Amino acid sequence: MNKQADIGLVGLAVMGENLILNIESKGFTVACFNRTTSKVDDFLNGRATGKNIMGSYTVAELVGHLKRPRKVMCMIKAGAAVDAFVDAVVPYLEPGDIIIDGGNSNYFDTNRRVEAAEREGLLYIGTGISGGEEGALLGPSIMPGGSVAAWESIRPIFQKICAYTENGEPCCDWVGERGAGHFVKMVHNGIEYGDMQLIGETYQLMEVGLGLTNDEMAAVFAAWNQGPLDSYLIEIARDTLAFRDENNDAVLDQILDTAGQKGTGKLTVGYAIGACQPLTLIGEAVFARCLSALKDERVAAAQVLKGPQISFTGDRDELVAALEQALYASKIVSYAQGYQVMRAVTAEQGWNLNYGGIAQMWRGGCIIRSAFLDNIKAAFDTDPGLPNLLLDPFFSQALANAQDSWRRVVATAVQLGIPLPAISSALAYYDGYRSQRLPANLLQAQRDYFGAHTYERIDQPRGMFFHTNWTGRGGTTASTTYNI
Repeated sequence: MNKQADIGLVGLAVMGENLILNIESKGFTVACFNRTTSKVDDFLNGRATGKNIMGSYTVAELVGHLKRPRKVMCMIKAGAAVDAFVDAVVPYLEPGDIIIDGGNSNYFDTNRRVEAAEREGLLYIGTGISGGEEGALLGPSIMPGGSVAAWESIRPIFQKICAYTENGEPCCDWVGERGAGHFVKMVHNGIEYGDMQLIGETYQLMEVGLGLTNDEMAAVFAAWNQGPLDSYLIEIARDTLAFRDENNDAVLDQILDTAGQKGTGKLTVGYAIGACQPLTLIGEAVFARCLSALKDERVAAAQVLKGPQISFTGDRDELVAALEQALYASKIVSYAQGYQVMRAVTAEQGWNLNYGGIAQMWRGGCIIRSAFLDNIKAAFDTDPGLPNLLLDPFFSQALANAQDSWRRVVATAVQLGIPLPAISSALAYYDGYRSQRLPANLLQAQRDYFGAHTYERIDQPRGMFFHTNWTGRGGTTASTTYNI
C-alpha cells in the first residue's frame, strides 16, 4: 500500500478508537496500532470498515505508514506504559518527528519526556483531552503543550477534530511549554471532581432532607440547566435521575454508593499542597470519594453513631431555590481555587498560560463545559493578572447575591445531619479569603512557644522575625525562619 497516513495512533481502547474515527471523519488518513494485535483486526473489521484507517501490527510498521514529519499519538495508560512506548518508537523516528501523549500523564513526567525527546532532535507533545467517549468521537476539548515547534504540524488536525464554541472558536489552542498541557488537564480533572461532588451533595440534600422523588429532582436539574448553572454535568444529572430500566425502575437507585477514582483528583490536590495553595473544595471532593469507598464501615457505623432525626419543616421550594444559589456560588469557588493553583505552578515552572484561553478550551467538548466559562474568559481577558476569580466584579457580585442562600443551605444541612463537605468548605474558603484577620497569630504564638519558630509583628515591617521566651526557661535562641 503506497498511501501514507497523516497520523498514527496507538491504543485501541474507548478513547483511542473514537479519536481515530473522529480524525478520519475530518478527512485524514489514520494508521492504528495496539499492543494486543487482535484488537487491530477487530477494529478494522468492525467500526473502521471501509474507512481511511490503516492497521499496523508492529511499531516499525506503524511508523512506516506515516508521512513526514511523522506524528505518532499514544492513548495508553499513564506512567510506565508511556515510557515503554516512547522507548519502543524512538529508534524508528527521525529528527523533526513528533510523539504525542494524549493520556492523563503526570506533568512532571511530560517535562522529562519533552526534554529527552528534544535531545534526540524529536518533538514531544503532552496533550490533555477531555470529553469522554462522546467527546472523543464528536469533538473533545484538547489542551496541547510541549515542544512549541510541533504546534504548526499538529494544529490542522487538532483544531479540525476538537469541539467548537457557539461562536465558532476552537476548544483547542497551544497551552505552553513542556508539561503545561497535561498540567492544565490535571486541574480540569480536579475541578471535575469538585463539580461532581457539589452536584452529589445537592442531590442528597434534596432526596434525604427534602424527600424529593427522582422525577422531581430531574425536573429541578432541568430547570437549573436553563440558567447560570447550564452545564454538561447538570444535564447528565438530570438524565441519570430520569432514567428507567426495562422494568421502569430507576437505575440510579440500584447503584452502590461507592465512588471510584483514577488519581487525577489526588494529583491535583497533591500539587496544590506542594504549591501552598488552598484547594479545599477539590480536596474535600477527593476525600468524599475515599469516604464513600468505606461502605462496610459506614453501614456498621450507622448502627452506632447517631445524628438528628431528619425532618425538614420549612418551605421546600424556597430551599430548592437556595440550593441553586449555593451550588452556583460553590462552583465559582471551585474554579477560583483551580485557577489559583494554575497561577502558582505556572510561576514555578516559568510557563506563560493564557487563563482566558483555557476557559475557552473548556467551553465545549469537555466534561466541565458550562455556560459560565464565558464569564471566566471575560474576567481574564479584562484583567490577565487577576489574582483570584472571586475579585472579578461579575463573580464578586454573584457571590454577594448568593450569600444568604448559601449560608441557609449549609445551616439547614448541619441541622439535618446531612454532610455537605464541598459546599460548606467552599463557604469557609470564601469567609477565610475575605477576612482581614485570621487566627494564625495564635498559631504562630504556639509554634514559637513550643519550637521557637518566631513570628512577625503587626507594628514592624514584613520580613522581620521575633521570638518570645514564653516560659522563662527557653532563652533567646530561635529556629531559622523558613516556609515550605
